[in-house]
Amino acid sequence: MELSHVDERGRARMVDVTEKRITSRRAVAIAHISMKPETLELIKKMEVRKGDVLAAARIAGIMAAKKTPELIPLCHPLTISETAIDFEFYGTYQLIVSAEVKCTGPTGVEMEALTAASIAALTVYDMCKAVDKGITIERIYLETKEGGKSGTYRRLDG
Repeated sequence: MELSHVDERGRARMVDVTEKRITSRRAVAIAHISMKPETLELIKKMEVRKGDVLAAARIAGIMAAKKTPELIPLCHPLTISETAIDFEFYGTYQLIVSAEVKCTGPTGVEMEALTAASIAALTVYDMCKAVDKGITIERIYLETKEGGKSGTYRRLDG
């Protein structure tokens, strides 16, 4: 298997998607955030001093999906049709971020979903760091990818 972002001389290049079929694309990425139970309670009760943590993280994630090509050098600019950021409180000390991105285009939206989940998680950290500097962002991964020549991918071990 060869790397698509490297030319025959080993130099970085943006993949030519000119001849690729335009198809419906979808990707979902996940980020796990661990924190003190007290911090999670503050988020749930909307008592964090900086404001509504989940609202800020949701907007940050959506903005990040749109800015992905500016952050990742060889990523194609895409016309994103939808970005949704959701949160799940898991146990007494975890918050799970889910970022879903959709588009119709010649290339997938995996990087946009991963960027959205990452930035949403970083925003949670930023909003809560005054009360819990030990917050850990971990296990950022692609959960689902649909569309394109390679078809559907679903992570089995989440």
